[in-house]
Amino acid sequence: MKFEIESIDESARACIIKTAHSVIQTPVFMPVGTVGAIKALDTTDLNTFLKPKIILGNTYHLYLRPGDELIKELGGLHNFTQFSKSFLTDSGGFQAFSLSSNVKIEEDGILFRSHIDGSKHKFTPKKVLDIQYNLGSDIMMILDDLVALPATKERIINSIQRTTKWAKESIAYHKKCQLEGKGLNQNIFAIIQGGTDKEFRKISADELCQLDFDGFAIGGLSVGESNELMYETVEYTTPLMPEDKPRYLMGVGTPEDLIENIYRGVDMFDCVMPTRNARNGTLFTSFGKVNIKASRYKNDSDPIDSSCDCMVCQNYSRAYLNHLFRARELTYFRLATIHNLYYYLNLMKEAREAILAKRFKSFRKEFYAKRLK
Repeated sequence: MKFEIESIDESARACIIKTAHSVIQTPVFMPVGTVGAIKALDTTDLNTFLKPKIILGNTYHLYLRPGDELIKELGGLHNFTQFSKSFLTDSGGFQAFSLSSNVKIEEDGILFRSHIDGSKHKFTPKKVLDIQYNLGSDIMMILDDLVALPATKERIINSIQRTTKWAKESIAYHKKCQLEGKGLNQNIFAIIQGGTDKEFRKISADELCQLDFDGFAIGGLSVGESNELMYETVEYTTPLMPEDKPRYLMGVGTPEDLIENIYRGVDMFDCVMPTRNARNGTLFTSFGKVNIKASRYKNDSDPIDSSCDCMVCQNYSRAYLNHLFRARELTYFRLATIHNLYYYLNLMKEAREAILAKRFKSFRKEFYAKRLK
């Protein structure tokens, strides 16, 4: 992986990430394709209407179904899905923690039961990398010990210690595998933990950033804390991260969250919000959110957003989307998902252009001004 900073506007950054499969311009939002597909879309939709350079897959889900070994046999994620650009796969630790019953965190990994059939499994630092080697993803997240907030100081300290221990095991194993010819085009990111406590964030960042990872993520946020506390934690943490490597904020969030965290130095984002909200009837626009199921849109001939260039806004009315949603027509899910993801990806493009022009502060003000009208 090659990483280049093109422009810095105060803390906001416009960068280039080159992987074996694509050139990624940051800030970047990564659409979530949990099981190897973005819900309601296929690869033709991605390549024709959205053109993302990177999407996210989930190690936990793909390991359980259809299985990472089967995906390897069928040519890895790129061949299996026919998406030729980059994949980032998370470690699956969060899903093992949140979806399974009887989860047990041990010193060497996480014991859990499948949410599908109740079968027992164990994720270790080596195991999750082996799964991701089989998947063939471009960026692999290592196993970390996630802390649900609020948490005791003792629990957070244990999380940091365990995360660092697993990170050291992961980087050593990855280097060994690469010497053996495995994962040569794959990159690994570590995940900084520490809750919203600045002292703990510094400990975690200092320990992890000494290690030779290809990039670093901020984990354990957007889990119930206030937006202000999340922004404060990110603002404190990003300066602790290497300037010459990508900075990834996991699982965040709203358009406002993206703008605020770009402002604080984050390069990469992912979240299920645009796709999940689309399916539930909430569409994102330059002027705020539209609840398309509302009766006032029944006769509305306007597009979702007159300033949006997406295929949906160029061809269909609010009335049509309202009708499709109320009829529970499957076409609605596709069109709404295309619109919301286009909005997110275009927002990142506009933010990048503003950073390159050294006008991100005014762009941020304009972003909020449109939403107040």
